[in-house]
Amino acid sequence: MKKLFLCAALLFGIFGFTQSVNLKSPNYSEIKKKIVQENSSFFYPKLIEKYNSADSTMTLKEKRHLYYGYIHHPKYSPYSRSDYTDSLRIVLKKRMYSPIDLQKVATYADSLLIQNPFNLKAIHYKIYAFNQLGDAVNLKKEYAKMRMLTDALLSSGDGLTKKTAFYVISPTHEYSLLNILGYDFGGKQSLIEHYDYLTLKENDEDIEGLYFDVSASLEHMNNLFKN
Repeated sequence: MKKLFLCAALLFGIFGFTQSVNLKSPNYSEIKKKIVQENSSFFYPKLIEKYNSADSTMTLKEKRHLYYGYIHHPKYSPYSRSDYTDSLRIVLKKRMYSPIDLQKVATYADSLLIQNPFNLKAIHYKIYAFNQLGDAVNLKKEYAKMRMLTDALLSSGDGLTKKTAFYVISPTHEYSLLNILGYDFGGKQSLIEHYDYLTLKENDEDIEGLYFDVSASLEHMNNLFKN
């Protein structure tokens, strides 16, 4: 499975993926107000339509409203798990992938994305599969969708401190972001207030760990227990 993430990271390098410089934490309440306004460019159905069509003209503000606005979607479930994950795992255990295996990877990943359109791992898998299959059209589409989400994530912080933590709407996105940035998980995860802190293995920047704001996920969980 490691080679899938390596392939995706290499693709980001090829396409010139860079860290955003204007960092700003999301205001969830303001985002909620804007995504329900039908005459707004941030109206959520419009954003989802652009996302599904891999519209590369989306602005950074639109990407941020797309990603962080999803916490208000009825399907938002940051801790859910799909049976298709097991099906994928069986295929990914193979040492070598045939074209049929790669098609299965893309198909199972699609099933995961129907349940959660922002499943970063599933998009990683599709990028890898389409790259190996030489499917340039679908590869470009999945890369564009991944770029929308990661641009939003990287605009929220740098992860070096609590104050500049990356804001994620799912704990799984923390590990995907580590891979995108070229880091390896150090093996220790700590919940500090409403931040996840992940240690990193030795790296060129000598960064010991990164902070992720998981307040959206925690609030969702708290609301479930209240009902």
